[in-house]
Amino acid sequence: MIPVMIDPRRVKVVIAGTGVAAERRLRQVREGGASEVAVFAPGEAHRFEPLADGPVHDRLPEAADLAGVGLLYVAGLDRDAAAALAMTAREHAILVNVEDARELCDFHVPGSVRRGELLIAVGTGGSSPGLARRMRRHLESEFGPEWAERVRLLAARRREWIEQGADMAEVAKRTEALIDESGWLK
Repeated sequence: MIPVMIDPRRVKVVIAGTGVAAERRLRQVREGGASEVAVFAPGEAHRFEPLADGPVHDRLPEAADLAGVGLLYVAGLDRDAAAALAMTAREHAILVNVEDARELCDFHVPGSVRRGELLIAVGTGGSSPGLARRMRRHLESEFGPEWAERVRLLAARRREWIEQGADMAEVAKRTEALIDESGWLK
């Protein structure tokens, strides 16, 4: 596995699926900054319309629907439909994640804790989702909502230091000092 964080404002994302699993994926990509995510939810379009800010279709995507897509999340579909979508995605050089089907995935979704712009992720490459989930819960207790403001403060200070002419080594040094002085990681 290669740890990567993808900016969903630069990559077109599609959700194909039904039920709670597809809802969870849609919420996750929206929380990550994605907008206008296309959703394909056969028989459940009404369920996703209030959650989506992009088009919602009452069917599975066809090859033409995947033009320009970078990431496809598949969740809540039967194995045959999920496998067919994964194959179509790969034929179009689209990275695909199929919920609970490790062998069909090009990437795995880590357990994550989001506190504003702070995103902490833990993954097992799909080999132990239960461990990743447990570690995520532990991290949630260690890194509370106050971290969102801490990240905003550090970002503002970083901008100030750069505007004042500090190079990256100096910015790193000042960041470390501020974190230590504040006692945030004790």
